[in-house]
Amino acid sequence: MEGDCLSCMKYLMFLFNFFIFLGGACLLGVGIWVIVDPTGFREIVAANPLLFTGAYIMLAMGAMLFLLGFLGCCGAIRENKCLLLFFFMFILLIFLAELSAAILAFIFRENLTREFFTKELKKHYLRNNDTDVFSSTWNSVMITFACCGVNGPEDFEPISHIPHLPLEEAPPEACCQRQLQTQEGMFVDREACLEGVERFQNRQGCYTVILNSFETYVYLAGALAIGVLAIELFAMIFAMCLFRGIQ
Repeated sequence: MEGDCLSCMKYLMFLFNFFIFLGGACLLGVGIWVIVDPTGFREIVAANPLLFTGAYIMLAMGAMLFLLGFLGCCGAIRENKCLLLFFFMFILLIFLAELSAAILAFIFRENLTREFFTKELKKHYLRNNDTDVFSSTWNSVMITFACCGVNGPEDFEPISHIPHLPLEEAPPEACCQRQLQTQEGMFVDREACLEGVERFQNRQGCYTVILNSFETYVYLAGALAIGVLAIELFAMIFAMCLFRGIQ
């Protein structure tokens, strides 16, 4: 009975590690996609040090889980105590790091509110100044997602409908509609947009647009993270049980 239990545990251990292997492959794929994506998201990530660091952390975590899943599978099938112990220690470190990151994300979630982004935009945004990282990042976001400000054009200085309106008092060019939503895309009517003609402006705020665009992916990422944590926990339990059961 004990031998049958050990054999069952060995194959369960292999199964859990196989799922860790797949989870690592998924994280690795997402990390690579974020860094090399040609649709404009890469430009946003590269301009923001926090997002840039996060993308590489995701890439590193994916590679580590990919490797550890592979080692765990080998340790279980070959019943190698050294590999199993190595696997357990590293999975424990990764588990604690992921748990800490989740707690920190929950604590600092208020930094992702609409009010926070609006205050930061009004404080730091320098319109068409491409040498400023914050401004160029926001311009890239507004062009890529065809949106304007956090809540809409009202986040910028009020627009007067006087024909000789100075351009510096108009909404930034990034808020103007383009035929193609890229930096090189032609404006539909730049002059009319800067004079305050609403039909040539992107009126929707970026907060709503981005939230709607990524809502499904956020829930998917959250579900994937919970699943990975649960699998890691079970894998550690089986690794220790198998380690103690091997003679």
